[in-house]
Amino acid sequence: MLWGGRFKEELNSRALKFSSSLKYDINLLQEDIEGSIAHAEMLSSINILSNDECKKIVSGLKQISEEWQNNSWKPDAGKFEDVHSAVESRLFELIGDTAGKLHTGRSRNDQIALDIILWINKRCSLINSLIIEFQKTLLEISSAHVETLIPGYTHLQRAQPISLAFHLLAYVEMLERDKSRFYFIKNNLNQSPLGSGALAGSTLPLDRNYSADKLGFESPTGNALDSVSNRDFILDYLHACSVGMMHLSRFSEEIIIWSSSEWNFIKLSDSFTTGSSLMPQKKNPDMAELIRGKTGRVYGNYIGFASTMKSLPLSYNRDLQEDKEPLFDSSFTYEDSLEIINGMISTAAFNVKRFAEELQGDFSLATDIADWLVLKGMPFRDAHRIVGLVVQKCEKDGKKFSSMSLDELKSISQVFDESVMEYLDMNSELKKKKTIGSTNPQLVKERIDFWKKKLV
Repeated sequence: MLWGGRFKEELNSRALKFSSSLKYDINLLQEDIEGSIAHAEMLSSINILSNDECKKIVSGLKQISEEWQNNSWKPDAGKFEDVHSAVESRLFELIGDTAGKLHTGRSRNDQIALDIILWINKRCSLINSLIIEFQKTLLEISSAHVETLIPGYTHLQRAQPISLAFHLLAYVEMLERDKSRFYFIKNNLNQSPLGSGALAGSTLPLDRNYSADKLGFESPTGNALDSVSNRDFILDYLHACSVGMMHLSRFSEEIIIWSSSEWNFIKLSDSFTTGSSLMPQKKNPDMAELIRGKTGRVYGNYIGFASTMKSLPLSYNRDLQEDKEPLFDSSFTYEDSLEIINGMISTAAFNVKRFAEELQGDFSLATDIADWLVLKGMPFRDAHRIVGLVVQKCEKDGKKFSSMSLDELKSISQVFDESVMEYLDMNSELKKKKTIGSTNPQLVKERIDFWKKKLV
C-alpha cells in the first residue's frame, strides 16, 4: 500500500478487491512510468535526488517497462490497489529503499491525472490515423463510382438520384469532423498537472516547468485544485468516441440495408460476414450489426461518467476511479470498429447496374422538372403544383416520367416543350446539377481530388 501508517488493521481482502482499479489502469503502465521518470529527473534537478539515485530510479522504471512488455512481470490485482502501487512495489524489489524517494512531492491524484492525459494524447493520434485510412478507402471506392446511380433519400423515401461516390463522400465529410474533435482534445491537453500534489501544491521547490517540458507540455496547469479533479478531457474524449461511433453506426445501417435481397446493391466479403446455425443459405452482415449495437454501449459510457461527475465537490474523490473503465472500453471499441468497417467496405462488391434502369424516368426527377419550369419563368410554387399533377397522372396511368409524351405533358401545362424531355433522362440528370457540393460528376471528381491531396 502507498498509505497505511495511521491504520492498525490491513484493508479487508474483499474491500481491496472491490476498490482495486488495477485490471483497468494497468493500461496506463507505460504512461505512469513516463511520468515517474520525468518526476525523478525533476527531483534531481532541484537536488532532492542525487544523480546516482535518479539514475537508479530511472533504470529501475525502464526495467519494469521492459518486463511488462515481454510479459515477465504481471502484477496481481488481488495485491495492489492500482497501477501506481504495483509499479512502486516492483521498483522497491529492484532497487531497494531508494524507490521510496520517487513519490516525493507527488500524489496519486496528480499522478493519475497525468497518466490519463498522456494516454489520451497518444490515443487521439492513433484514432485519427485509423480515420484517415477509412477516409482513403472511401475515396478509392468513390473514384470508381462517380456515375454509379443510386436513389437518394429523405424520410427513407426516394427523393432525388445521386451517385454512390457522392453518397460515400458524405461519410468522408463526417469523418473529417470526427478527426477535428480528437485534434481539439489533443491540442487542449497542453498543460501538465504533475506537481499539483493532492490538491494544494507543495512546500517543496518542485520545478513544474521542468517536468512539463520533459513530458512535452506547453506549461504546467494553473490551479492545483482543478488539476487533480478535472476530468473534462475524458468527457470530451468519450463524446468524440460517441459521435464517431454514431457515424459508423449510420453507415453500418446502410450497409445492412444495401446487402439485403430487397436492395441487392452490395455483396459483403465472406471474411466479414457470418452464417446461421440453422439456415444454411444465410450470409449475415453481423460486423455491421455489431458496430450498430456497440454504439449504444459507447453512448452509455459517456452518459454514465457524466453522471458520476455531476455532483462531485472539489477536489479529488474516489468516484473518479470510475473514469477508466468507460474510457478504455469506448476507445478500444471505437478503434476496433474503425478497423472492422474499413475492412468490410474495402472488400465489398457493388452491383453497379442495380438502379440504372429502375431509376430511369423515376419520380425522383420531379424537382428537376420543377426547376425546368422555373427557368421558363414560372414561380416555383406553381411549378411544384404542376409537377405534382404530372406525378398524379403518371400514378393513375401506371407510367414513369420517361414514358410521358410531350402531348400528355402539355395537357397539364402549355409551358412544356420539347426541351423538357432531356430532363426526363436519368443519364444526364446528375450533370445538370450546378451548385458547389452537389452530385454533379465533375464536382464530385474535384472533391475526390481535394480529399486525396488533403489526406496524403
